[in-house]
Amino acid sequence: VKICRDAGIKVRMVTGDNIFTAKAIAIECGILDDERGLAIEGPTFRRYSDEERKAKLKDIMVMARSSPSDKLLMVKTLREMGHVVAVTGDGTNDALALHEANVGLAMGIQGTEVAKDSSDIIILDDNFASVVKVVRWGRSVYANIQKFIQFQLTVNVAALTINFVAAIVTGDVPLTAVQLLWVNLIMDTLGALALATEPPTDELLEKPPGRHTDPLVTNVMIRNLLLQAIYQVTVLLTLQFRGKELLRLKGNDASDVNNTVIFNAFVLCQVFNEVNARNPEKVNIFKGLLKNRLFVGIIVSTVVLQVVIVEFLNKFASTVKLTWELWLVSIGIGFVSWPLAFLGKFIPLPQKPLLLGIHRFKPCCGDDET
Repeated sequence: VKICRDAGIKVRMVTGDNIFTAKAIAIECGILDDERGLAIEGPTFRRYSDEERKAKLKDIMVMARSSPSDKLLMVKTLREMGHVVAVTGDGTNDALALHEANVGLAMGIQGTEVAKDSSDIIILDDNFASVVKVVRWGRSVYANIQKFIQFQLTVNVAALTINFVAAIVTGDVPLTAVQLLWVNLIMDTLGALALATEPPTDELLEKPPGRHTDPLVTNVMIRNLLLQAIYQVTVLLTLQFRGKELLRLKGNDASDVNNTVIFNAFVLCQVFNEVNARNPEKVNIFKGLLKNRLFVGIIVSTVVLQVVIVEFLNKFASTVKLTWELWLVSIGIGFVSWPLAFLGKFIPLPQKPLLLGIHRFKPCCGDDET
């Protein structure tokens, strides 16, 4: 119950027991205390007018001697007030409230078939702690989706801008179709798999829930995306127009070497930025990195595949072999993504969403969850 409160979930008890038993159990569980909360009986709640009911509901933590219709009335009123409501229940009489709630959670052991059929989620062990796991995993999945969107948009914005500007100015593009295919179909698939496997952490339950009207692409994501994309576009377009002079490339294959460096640096920028995407808001992007072995394995696999493409699949990928100095240049360009992300975390952001109209899906246990 304390974890739920810290996560912004308001836990209420609705029971058919008498009010003395209900209050004693609610106090023992931490649902009700002397400082906050109100315990009432179902008939009293039923007699309230609509305005009184909405005014009182913010303080009502226990409702005793309640009927199924009282529970349903509470759920409907909370939803009318704009809350996202999750209901637990095990009996046939709970079916209406389970069905009416945003999320119905039925008990898997003691629950009746009617209750299970009316619910969205079945708690197999009949344990309230499993509700916390549901919220933790739900928030983790949503956070991982945002991480990948940030990573994917950065890759696409940078690649499209580099090729578009280069094509307009010189009539040629530094990233070929095969190279873009590698970036979009293979590397991004691995990136999605890596970011999707980030396990849930307790820190997800230490911040208040977002509202279902909040934009999917947050201000933090926009800041991180623009910082990385602007950096990549600036550096790689500089190499496109001045790379031969800056890298002191000479010979008939100077253009091919320069384009390979651009491609190699671009891919390595995404590898380093993939680590940034793990923690869009945290300063320490390396926290827990080594615990996710699949993520580390995918990063290593991506680097190995990139080495194979650059060094051995030259004809297929339109690349040439690079010297170790040019490899260091490519790695250095990618490495700058880390200190850039660190400094970016200190840029203040407005409270008002920069992107409106791109909304999140309706969550399990969202804003002011009950």
